[in-house]
Amino acid sequence: MMRLRRGGLLLVLLTLLQFTVKAQSIPVGSTALEDYYRRQQLLGKGDSLLSFTVRPLLPDAKNKNVFYPDSTEAGYNKRDPGTSWQNKDGFNGYLLPLNIQTQYNSNHPYGWNDGAMIPAKGLQTLLSAGIYARYGMLTIQLRPELVVAANNNFDNLNRNNYSTIDARYYDVYNNIDLPVQFGTGTYTKAYWGQSSIRLNYKSLSVGLSTENLWWGPGMRNSLLMSNSAPGFKHFTFNTTKPIRTAIGSFEGQFIIGQLEGSGYGPLTPDRNYFNNPLYLPKPTDWRYLTGFVLSWQPKWVKGLFLGMTRSAQTYSKDLGSLGSYLPFFSPFKSVTADQALNQRDTRSSLFMRWLWPEEQAEVYFEYGINNNTNTVRNSLLEPNDGRAYIFGLRKMLPFNSSRDEHIMISIEATQMAGTSYNKVLGLSSWYVNPYIRQGYTNRGEVLGAGIGPGANLQTFDVSWVKGLKRIGLQLERYLHNDDFYYYAFHDTGDWRRHWVDLSGALTGEWNYGHFIFNAKLMEIYSLNYQWYLDPALEKAGAPYYVPGVTKFNFQAQAGLTYRF
Repeated sequence: MMRLRRGGLLLVLLTLLQFTVKAQSIPVGSTALEDYYRRQQLLGKGDSLLSFTVRPLLPDAKNKNVFYPDSTEAGYNKRDPGTSWQNKDGFNGYLLPLNIQTQYNSNHPYGWNDGAMIPAKGLQTLLSAGIYARYGMLTIQLRPELVVAANNNFDNLNRNNYSTIDARYYDVYNNIDLPVQFGTGTYTKAYWGQSSIRLNYKSLSVGLSTENLWWGPGMRNSLLMSNSAPGFKHFTFNTTKPIRTAIGSFEGQFIIGQLEGSGYGPLTPDRNYFNNPLYLPKPTDWRYLTGFVLSWQPKWVKGLFLGMTRSAQTYSKDLGSLGSYLPFFSPFKSVTADQALNQRDTRSSLFMRWLWPEEQAEVYFEYGINNNTNTVRNSLLEPNDGRAYIFGLRKMLPFNSSRDEHIMISIEATQMAGTSYNKVLGLSSWYVNPYIRQGYTNRGEVLGAGIGPGANLQTFDVSWVKGLKRIGLQLERYLHNDDFYYYAFHDTGDWRRHWVDLSGALTGEWNYGHFIFNAKLMEIYSLNYQWYLDPALEKAGAPYYVPGVTKFNFQAQAGLTYRF
């Protein structure tokens, strides 16, 4: 009987080992690699069931080395014996790519989707490297990150504004943790980065992680989860590849996490109003975050992906009932301002991605609701209440078929600005919350769309691509927090102060041997910087639409990835 039990146990273990996930994840924001897989799907060469709406990405495990995805590369489907190992007991591991990324802003902070990096003027550098090991169902990935930023001083909210403008600025930014500057002097921080420990079985994985996540189909922004902020500690239960069913395939992720504050005030130094400090220190209680993303590919419509996301955060002191731990199972309800539901910060979205391999194109859309407390009837009457959306289109055009070269055109628009004047005056912007006063942030940066609350962005990108190589031109228009603009200047009758950044950039990614190089040279032309209109220009008899303060900022990015 004992031998039978041992034999049965051995059979179970062997079965589990057989279905162990062997693929290595591609971290969110990986230079060249992440978008290569998505472009290959557009060309009809990738897994057509993969939605690219639940990341980090786990590519097809048929390739032994997912960091060499191009079959023309010497490292394709190979492992360097000097940097990888395995034994007869089923244990194996290897070194993860070494990545060095630098960024320089000449005049003021600019940029997002850069993980552990901070908004800063001057030079900053992000270093990451690590190791991956697997034994049976268990996988361990250690990939810490170190960021060092010069964090030079710069002009932020103009001190010549009326004091009421300063006060209204704090009305908003006392309810979200988005410091303009992370203190003064050099900023140095180490993180666990893209690290995890997991148990994997068939298409499912469960574990602990600090990896960055990306939910939804967007490229420049995501409404609920992106890599604009550093990764946070979380429990995860997720799919590792699409699960096929009778009605189509499914992908998804469920998380429980802990968010942290930045420890910095909105401005450096802080401002006063009639000798009273405007900054209200935020609660030190830790924040509990839970959420999920689910994507469905109906088997009846090839290339169509439908999905939803939902998240909720609360202070740990408010946790109690099961509903407080798993609030997204609670239906939307009509509530008053003093009810317990408002001690929670919630948002949700629906998304669609439609892939057309025959046209080598895709179109995608995400529509989200911020802290919705309406009834279904009221939501139908005013669907724009608390809404935000992302729309995008990408198309590959043959350029030189004999050399597998293409021209890629990408368009994306993100709308975060409010549409209800009363809601704007009521400080109901996306990611801002009067009770969870850190807002929807981690370590001082937004978890969702990196452009931040009340902002809009339009992006146009045209690129030459061949395999991992890409050279492109990017044009953008970035409208900064327009909700604050209307809130701050609503009673002045002055509607001229919209802060708009117009930018143009040359971008490039190039693989050579073990290396992937990337570079970006961007010129940013900021109109009405920090919403400021110089009073010296407002002279008697002068035209009404006088120019505001203009700032020029040059941003340079350069980096390399060394693949073992």
